Amino acid sequence: MSSHHYVKDGQEPALVIANGAMCSYQILTSLMEWCPYIVVCDGAYKHVQNLQIVPNVVIGDFDSLGEVERDLHTEFIELNDQETTDLEKALNHLVQKGYTDINVVWAAGKRLDHTLNNVATLAKYPDIRIVIIDDYTRTFVLPKTYKKRYEKGQQLSLVPLHTCKGITTQNLKYNLHNEELSIGARSGTSNEATGSDLVQISYTDGLLALIESND
Repeated sequence: MSSHHYVKDGQEPALVIANGAMCSYQILTSLMEWCPYIVVCDGAYKHVQNLQIVPNVVIGDFDSLGEVERDLHTEFIELNDQETTDLEKALNHLVQKGYTDINVVWAAGKRLDHTLNNVATLAKYPDIRIVIIDDYTRTFVLPKTYKKRYEKGQQLSLVPLHTCKGITTQNLKYNLHNEELSIGARSGTSNEATGSDLVQISYTDGLLALIESND
């Protein structure tokens, strides 16, 4: 289960399997235990079949689905909207179904343009708790005030989407005091927890993502 998600009001998180590099099978099966509703982007369906996973939904424009045997227990939703990526189609589907907690795997690696766009996509859903998970990192948008206990040395990177102001942190190796981060101007990567107390992060304007790294 994602360290960012908790089951609330009887609703478990949903899981999206995108079409980037595959994560470890252990991570995938662990998430599936907590996320019984699974949406697969069409380009990943063949790989999911090979792993003998039966998703609830396969979604996308189906340009990369190819000739595959479709499981009768899976709903196939073809959307030809070229203004949204297949990941956005999957997220929109879950939002429409009322999900507010969503884990995403296979959204990083392979093509850099897809990875960057998938992270940037988080900015389109500021009110939905979405976590992008791979073998090395967890990435999610922070609420305006965030507190969590991390072990000493835990690597944490602050990523503005795309500019974030009024950032104040406590119990990081390099703390910020009402400061601004902006892509292309100033980054907040490669920070770490001191382990002395709860890490606290707050900001006033924009959106701020946190990347927890375990490499």
